Amino acid sequence: MPKRILQGVVVSDKNNKTVVVNVERRFSDPVLRKIVRRSKKYHAHDESNSVKVGDIVKIRECRPISKLKKWEVFTDEA
Repeated sequence: MPKRILQGVVVSDKNNKTVVVNVERRFSDPVLRKIVRRSKKYHAHDESNSVKVGDIVKIRECRPISKLKKWEVFTDEA
């Protein structure tokens, strides 16, 4: 099964090897007929502590690393 990939902005890097990424999605509301924005924060594993606040990163679904961390920061190497 393919792993989900999301893109978002880093809002916190205070924890060791962990970053908090805010992912925003846009969709059309069926009743209001408007574009609505919803955001959610994900805890992601950053092994090298290289990501800083404000960076735009991609996160990939992975095995559970801790209670909250089920995502990892990755780079496209293609």
